[in-house]
Amino acid sequence: MREYSPDLTPQWKRAKPVPEVPADPGLVVEVAAGDFCGAVVGCEAGTVTLEDRFGKRRAFPLEPRGFLLEGAVVTLTRPARGPVGPARTASGSIAVPGARARVARAGRIYVEGRHDAELVERVWGDDLRIEGVVVEYLEGIDDLPSVVAEFGPAADARLGVLVDHLVPGSKESRIAAAVTSPHVLIVGHPYVDVWQAVKPSALSIPAWPVIPRGEDWKTGVCRALGWPENTGAAWQHILSRVTSYKDLEPTLLGAVEHLIDHVTA
Repeated sequence: MREYSPDLTPQWKRAKPVPEVPADPGLVVEVAAGDFCGAVVGCEAGTVTLEDRFGKRRAFPLEPRGFLLEGAVVTLTRPARGPVGPARTASGSIAVPGARARVARAGRIYVEGRHDAELVERVWGDDLRIEGVVVEYLEGIDDLPSVVAEFGPAADARLGVLVDHLVPGSKESRIAAAVTSPHVLIVGHPYVDVWQAVKPSALSIPAWPVIPRGEDWKTGVCRALGWPENTGAAWQHILSRVTSYKDLEPTLLGAVEHLIDHVTA
């Protein structure tokens, strides 16, 4: 028979019990060691896998008192239902259940037109609200240098600008080059209009038609595709077919992600 050995550790020296929390997908925790913070994307075989906001993943053992949840020490346990993929936003980021919109930052993201703003909201809206980033449209960038000067960008009020048709030698590239503030980031895509940033496959068309110079591009697109020559209705049709980042061209995805990182740095 084993001899009973009482725990003679003083009560004040004993570790206090901490809550046990199921490692449900999407739960955001910090490793107690303080070197990683992310959302749960998997839990199995005694480990939990976390993914940070940049998409980097690391696995950690499910050790007692191994994590911080909203600043409090917890012990993560394996969910009763086993590993389940996390919910994601339209941009591909991990959705944070119950997250509230952050108070708007001083920084802003400017886009050229209403269609650009609606497309950014469609895909990145949830992310932008959590980050507290407001997107505004300019109705063109001809006056961009004066618009930037009026905004007054600073280290704590960064400005990001998304420009259509930002290619070498274009009018847009010359205007962008006139803005030299280190607190402003101007990025763009090569398309004549943001419509083209939607993949043709999302619209069940083989490709975006080539419209001759001098012809109104949007009207020409409608005519070439056999759509009614109502550009407003055409845009609503295009926007309705965008359900996630997978429906957009990588060039636009990278540009918008770069702007969000700049404004929230």
